[in-house]
Amino acid sequence: MAQITLVEAVNLALARAMADDPEVIVLGEDVGRDGGVFRATLGLLEKFGPARVLDTPLAENLIAGMSIGMAAEGLKPVCEIQFSGFSYATIDQIINHASRMRHRTRGRLTCPMVLRTPCGAGIHPPEHHSESPDAMFAHIPGIRVVYPSSPRRAYGLLLAAIRDPDPVVFLEPTRLYRLFKEEVIDDGVALPLDSCFTLREGTDVTLVTWGAMVYETLQVADELSAQGVSCEVIDVATLKIMDMDTILASVARTGRCVIITEAPRHCSVASEIAASLADEGLLTLLAPVARVTAPDIIVPLPRLEQNYLPGRAQIHAAIRKTLEFA
Repeated sequence: MAQITLVEAVNLALARAMADDPEVIVLGEDVGRDGGVFRATLGLLEKFGPARVLDTPLAENLIAGMSIGMAAEGLKPVCEIQFSGFSYATIDQIINHASRMRHRTRGRLTCPMVLRTPCGAGIHPPEHHSESPDAMFAHIPGIRVVYPSSPRRAYGLLLAAIRDPDPVVFLEPTRLYRLFKEEVIDDGVALPLDSCFTLREGTDVTLVTWGAMVYETLQVADELSAQGVSCEVIDVATLKIMDMDTILASVARTGRCVIITEAPRHCSVASEIAASLADEGLLTLLAPVARVTAPDIIVPLPRLEQNYLPGRAQIHAAIRKTLEFA
């Protein structure tokens, strides 16, 4: 069992999916000869050839449109958008065609495509490279939004996304690409979509998070455990369709909830989780639901990036405030 990084797990899942299914096609800017801007597709061109690993022009709307056309004809395209800030050019295709294919054709056609893109702050890139557009994509009916937080989950969830008959936006936390390694078995076993993962069991407070913020949240949970605070940590993983049952059950046990995300606060996925807890779990809450988020501003340039990202101090403070509520 190899110890690999998250970006290597993405590469491993792509290679496994392509080996298992000749209908899987990889396409995007520089994904072939260069292996992608983060080398997530490194070696795939040599293994599977130029008919299945396609270097495209610098045209994100074209990439998404080609993928939808391929999917409608029975292929399973996995397209890469180099940075999430460039994914906005795909929105016309995603909203008007990918998400509506099954509905428009009354089930005659589906759109089994995956749109992969690295996202999130923390690697000091220039503008348009650090956004967290998870809520924007999650608002679109007809697509799934998946956001892994570790090499093992990236491998299993990407396999599941590729095998899904409907479109999936697969957001990859850039900050975690090479931050740590994990044992991953290349066995072709997918992880379930639409399910949360309980990473730590606890009794005092439920910490709900996803993507890159899972890393800091687990660190805080370990630090508080040494101080006698028992934190349950839930990785949402699939933001759309969301597994609220797991979150509600956890909060029913702990009575307290802190939601952690690096996306801006207003109209976020965190807001949706908090609203759902108010709708369906209000009587189990012992304290108001707390949210730890980035501010409602554009991600700053590298010098101020760490001031933008929520960190362990903010998570600690939110948990303490929640626990002290009487």
